[in-house]
Amino acid sequence: MSKVNVGIVGVGTYLPNRIMTAKEISDATNGVWSEEAVKAKLGINQKYIPGDDDGTQEMGVRAALNCLKNTGVDPKEIDVILCIGEEWKEYPLTTSALYIQDKIGAVNAWGIDVQNRCCTCVSAMEIAKDMLIADDEINTIMVVGGYRNCDYVDYTDKDMSMMYNLGAGGGAIILKKNYGKNLLLGSKIIADGSLSRTAGVEIGGIAHPFTKDNVEQGYKSLRLMDAKKMKDRLNEVSMPNWFKCIDESLKKAGLERKDITYLDILHIKRSGHLGMLKDLGLTEENTIYLQDYGHIGQIDQILSLELALKENKVKDGSVVCMIAAGIGYVWSANIIRWG
Repeated sequence: MSKVNVGIVGVGTYLPNRIMTAKEISDATNGVWSEEAVKAKLGINQKYIPGDDDGTQEMGVRAALNCLKNTGVDPKEIDVILCIGEEWKEYPLTTSALYIQDKIGAVNAWGIDVQNRCCTCVSAMEIAKDMLIADDEINTIMVVGGYRNCDYVDYTDKDMSMMYNLGAGGGAIILKKNYGKNLLLGSKIIADGSLSRTAGVEIGGIAHPFTKDNVEQGYKSLRLMDAKKMKDRLNEVSMPNWFKCIDESLKKAGLERKDITYLDILHIKRSGHLGMLKDLGLTEENTIYLQDYGHIGQIDQILSLELALKENKVKDGSVVCMIAAGIGYVWSANIIRWG
């Protein structure tokens, strides 16, 4: 059994100045979704959307700088940057981790981009933990990225209501070897590749390249490419897979469901959120519902943790359970003992 522990030094986020309200989302659906339904069912009062200079990589830089400021960590101490920023970014085929490395002065770090859609933060934290335990030369890792997949949403596509909540922002979290507190204790990730092409951006890749006729359509082509298959399969396996991730993470941590004091959960529709709390024996006091932020992809877990620390919902002795899921399809959970 490894004696090495891995702890969270701290977090930082960046949110754009622009918001889109529930009424504006309703208007964008041409009234198919009423403002009240957007709030009550989809669980969105408002969401953050990008301004003119809020590129994916740039928002990652801003979140990283905020994280360094919050933690007092010297960027020269960072050994590795695991970038969780989305592939929709300023320049295709550029490495976001290396852009961030330069902009924050992490001159001693190497970096790599990792992708698991909205599951990337939890997945990257597990990768970071394993790297910190396995490699004597790695002591400090920053997990960081930006997200603005909201750009691709077509609000007139009724199948896409599950993604009307997509927003924009950046997040960063620093993990350190033998930090001795805020320990990352256990993680579990489950994938179902049979759903790998049921959702995604349909136009603009090798299979369906841009042409002079489809450019406008292509930039709104984040779609359910096989809506029935995806929805049927998710109805069957999604909740069981999530609870398996939670229970196995708890088992690795030597804990049980009753020990969870804060559920760090991505933004999902209101009924799903409340159902998850009920099934875990938790109340709304044990979480923060991101109804005023939207779903900022893989940044949700970092944002939720930062908000919880500010609101004193996470403090010394708290047991945090982060949960995430990403199209493709992947589910994950981890357990952190704070303090």
